[in-house]
Amino acid sequence: MYKLYCRSFQQVMKATAFFLPWREPQLIDGINSLAELPVFIQHEGIETVLIVTDKGIAATGLMDSFLDGLRNKGIKFVIFDKTVPNPTIDNIEEALQLYKANSCQGLVAFGGGSPIDCAKGVGARLARPNKTIPQMKGILKVNKKMPPLFAVPTTAGTGSEATLACVVSNSETHEKYALMDTALIPHFAVLDPLLTVKLPKPITSTTGMDALTHAVEAYIGKSNTKQTRQWSIDAVKLIFENLYEAYSNGENIAARTNMQKAAYLAGMAFTRAYVGNVHAIAHTLSGFYNVPHGLANAVILPHVLDYYGESVHERLAELADAAGVCEPSDSTREKATKFIQAIKDLNEKMDIPSRVDCILDSDIPLMAERAIQEANPLYPVPQILRKEDMDKLIRTIGA
Repeated sequence: MYKLYCRSFQQVMKATAFFLPWREPQLIDGINSLAELPVFIQHEGIETVLIVTDKGIAATGLMDSFLDGLRNKGIKFVIFDKTVPNPTIDNIEEALQLYKANSCQGLVAFGGGSPIDCAKGVGARLARPNKTIPQMKGILKVNKKMPPLFAVPTTAGTGSEATLACVVSNSETHEKYALMDTALIPHFAVLDPLLTVKLPKPITSTTGMDALTHAVEAYIGKSNTKQTRQWSIDAVKLIFENLYEAYSNGENIAARTNMQKAAYLAGMAFTRAYVGNVHAIAHTLSGFYNVPHGLANAVILPHVLDYYGESVHERLAELADAAGVCEPSDSTREKATKFIQAIKDLNEKMDIPSRVDCILDSDIPLMAERAIQEANPLYPVPQILRKEDMDKLIRTIGA
């Protein structure tokens, strides 16, 4: 009965999705496309904008030319640079007060997934001023227009510039959860590969594997469509062709461009087809131990795919063909096995560990419970897992 309930809920959500007010961000892409952003902000009639970023980005000088462009257009700006990895409710509330105190009219999220999520959280609070972030947890709790949001990703992984999700951490309870609403999809997305060429290798690798996780989970789930399947296939192909090159040779603009495109396509796929149990475990791992989201996904992905067994072989075989990691004559099982092994090999080549050593036995029951609460009934996963399944997987990941 429990599985029937979950599947019924997922079918209703899939049917409902056809009637939601989806939008795609207006893309501003290509080399030096960041220079065009002030013009778009000006066209929106914005006189003062809040820039949400983090101290690392602020210190690199990546924003300097953009800030000069805003000054040249007479656009005032205020910078919130206190975003932490896995942004907290406190981050959002502090940025919100800065927005209000300076009478801002729009938001620029500049950085990785954390600043983009923080900015989305600010937008949600502005759209629903009488609701707290915890009150908007879950599906379609915003449902109001928020100010223009311009997303400028500096990594190629989260796909947050294309998604309806805003992931938030509660620093007191160690809970990590998502707000999901089409109102949170950014209005504009800037994909400038020059912003990613100086990324440290560990960030290039883990954010790239984050994008791969998005594409794979969207593809193997039961709420995918012809469109989301194509986005996922294209993303997987681009990632296997370009991630290791971007990791090994960060100055390769073509590889960086293709990884940005892959992350965006994977974001487009999973924001409509959802993620799955990999993310449910990754979010609780990040919530308890502050493990970076991309690293958590990279470690967890092959373990969960192995656990699914035959239920995902057909889909993984199709992805193996797209990734070019198998022979046409291989059986479905052989292709699926080779795809999972290719993920493990890619992780190993980029020095991503196969397990994490931070998990405490005493935390596992609560971690498993929270992972189940996130996954079920929402995620249209290949297999509905129970708490005991999550417990086993978490122990395997932490072994």
